[in-house]
Amino acid sequence: MTIADLNQEIRDLCDADTTSYTAATLLRRVNNALETLVGKIINSDGNWQYDDTNYTDLPVGTGNLVSGQSSYSFSSEYLDILEVMILTTGGIYQRITPFDPSEINQSFDEWVGSATGTPPNGFPEYYDKVGDSIRLDRSPTAAHATLTNGLKVRFKRTADLFTSAQVTTGTKVPGIPSPYHMLIAYMAAIPHCMTYKKDRIALYEKKVDEMTKDMIEFYTRRAKDERPVMTMEQIIYE
Repeated sequence: MTIADLNQEIRDLCDADTTSYTAATLLRRVNNALETLVGKIINSDGNWQYDDTNYTDLPVGTGNLVSGQSSYSFSSEYLDILEVMILTTGGIYQRITPFDPSEINQSFDEWVGSATGTPPNGFPEYYDKVGDSIRLDRSPTAAHATLTNGLKVRFKRTADLFTSAQVTTGTKVPGIPSPYHMLIAYMAAIPHCMTYKKDRIALYEKKVDEMTKDMIEFYTRRAKDERPVMTMEQIIYE
């Protein structure tokens, strides 16, 4: 279902036209619905992790390390960091460990061991996530790591949202499986019906609830090519 199809479907659900349900309002609600669904998908996906099919690149970013700098910020479109890697002087990206204060039983500053809060130079082993930034437990220098493209991050990101120009061309499709495109239509129709077609709200909300549950089950059960492995449970006798 293209964005043009989607917009027409939403207006049909509301008995609306381009005057009563303007393109700008419809675009905003379609994007809100899409982001809401992507949030639910990301919370339910399994080993095969979701990424919007409209993106032309993988959810992996690289950046330069700055000698002696331990803190790095990222774009707000990154919803979650999955993996952080540092490029060794030998040219190999080495994965480092997310800092868990409950596991290590120390604060990050205690672990870093610096009274000034600036980690000593060295090759990082741990990172701490703070908002849209990470802090490394060591400040990399050219003696310890490759600085050019020395930081690689694998992440989860939000949907590739629609723009007003794409609404005009009308050919882009939502970056979720086609069986759930109609779900966006129902979600975007409800706010309009709350003002003009209140008798339809209960039915549309029921549709949204049913289709959302089906979508979450779909993403939970993906990766059918992986074989389930049965393991023995350890029984502890007291």
